[in-house]
Amino acid sequence: MELRGKLALVTGGSDGIGREIALQLQGAGANVIVTGRSAEKLQAMAALGFGTIAGDLSTPAGIDAVVNGLSGKPLALLVNNAGVGSAYDLDDAATLDSAAHCIRTNLDAPIALCTRLLPILRAQPEAAIVNITSGLAIAPRAGGSIYCATKAGLRSYTQAIRHLLKDSNVHVIEALPPVVETSMTAGRAGKKMSAHDCAAEIVRGIRTGKSEVNAGMVKMLQLVHSISPALARRIMIKF
Repeated sequence: MELRGKLALVTGGSDGIGREIALQLQGAGANVIVTGRSAEKLQAMAALGFGTIAGDLSTPAGIDAVVNGLSGKPLALLVNNAGVGSAYDLDDAATLDSAAHCIRTNLDAPIALCTRLLPILRAQPEAAIVNITSGLAIAPRAGGSIYCATKAGLRSYTQAIRHLLKDSNVHVIEALPPVVETSMTAGRAGKKMSAHDCAAEIVRGIRTGKSEVNAGMVKMLQLVHSISPALARRIMIKF
C-alpha cells in the first residue's frame, strides 16, 4: 500500500506500539489521526502534527466519537491497536468488571470500528484494515486468560473478514507482536522487543501488502506451532 497522502487512523496511538506506528506512518507521508484517553498525551501528539480524537473505546460514546470524527474524511487505513490488560482472577468474581473492560476494548471495539468505518474504506481507491493481535493469539499463557481470549478472538475475526473482503479494495492485515517494551509490560521480566522495532515491522508489512505480520519472536512461535501446536501451547501456557 502506498502510504503517502493516505489518511490513517491509529487507535491507542498516543502511547506504546500505537504511537510508534503513528510516527512511522507519518514519516512515510501519511496523514495520521490517533485516538486515546489521556488529554495530555493527545496534546503531545497534536503538537507533532497529528489529528486527535479523545475517547474511551470500551464505551459506545468512545466508538461514536471516533466514527463522528471521521465523518466526511477519506479514511484509507484503519489500525486497530488500542488494547488493555485485565486483572481478572478465576477465583475472584469481583474481577469480572476488569475482564469485561478488556473484552470491550480489545475485541468489541475493533469489531465495531471495522463495521462502522467499512463504508468509508470501501469508498477509497485503496484501503486497509490492520488488526493488532498478539503472539498470545496463537497459544495462550495461563496468567493472562482474558487478554489471550480477546486476542485469539480478534485473530479469528480478522481471518474471517479477510475472506469476506478478498474481492474488494480493502486489504485485511493481522499483526502479531511479541512481548513489547510498553507501559503495559512495565515491570515484567524477560526479553522485550522495542516498540519502535515492532512498529517498523508492522508498517513494512502494510507497505508491502502482507496479510500477516509476525513480529520479532512470534516468527519462532509460528514455526513451532506449525510443527506441533501442542508443543507451542505447552511452552506458552507458563510463559
